[in-house]
Amino acid sequence: MANILFVMTGVDYWTLADGTKHPTGYWAEEFVVPFEALQAAGHRIVVATPSGVVPAVDKGSLAPEVNGGKETADHRAQVVSTSRELANPIALADVDLADYDAVFYPGGHGPMEDLAVDATSGALLTAAVHSGKPLAVVCHAPAALLAATDADGTNAFAGYALTGFTNAEETQAGFADKAKWLLQDRLVQIGADFREADPWTPNVVADRNLITGQNPASSAGVAEELLRRLS
Repeated sequence: MANILFVMTGVDYWTLADGTKHPTGYWAEEFVVPFEALQAAGHRIVVATPSGVVPAVDKGSLAPEVNGGKETADHRAQVVSTSRELANPIALADVDLADYDAVFYPGGHGPMEDLAVDATSGALLTAAVHSGKPLAVVCHAPAALLAATDADGTNAFAGYALTGFTNAEETQAGFADKAKWLLQDRLVQIGADFREADPWTPNVVADRNLITGQNPASSAGVAEELLRRLS
């Protein structure tokens, strides 16, 4: 049995370019699919957030139309509402990487607001990628990589092949012209080798111990790769 740390956003909004706050949080599929896959394999999961606040689910991510129907949407809503791990997070500042065998960051627009500028999360990510332990990040959660700085001042993920929510997907989701910045652009700016697939199709990119997924549909593939490395 491995101990896996889920690092999640601690906010329920995303500040847009005009200053308005768009309601968000974490995306249900990106938590539930890896959570269930890892639990089914017998692994232990601990959730951490900034200040230890209970993470908020993006209510839009529980709609039937983004979950392949009502049955799956209802199931994911139930997991979100009954998970003891979600209800009892620890504070990110209290995390000791030595206690965990792998680290996973689910997305949603929330990480664009807080984890993208969270120095504690950035230091954890830097330590994790240099540790060789599996580090999995999906959809908008690669925004957290922007806060990961090496001792020489460069980003710890410069030169890594990775993916995340693309400009094309953000455009089709209706937010590209409202956002302060776009994730794909910023990841390219830090020197990452951004690997883009067609919008909304599963795309998992692995480079060394870093595993990234492009969008919610990539959550299952990210979980499978993480499980493979833990076996």
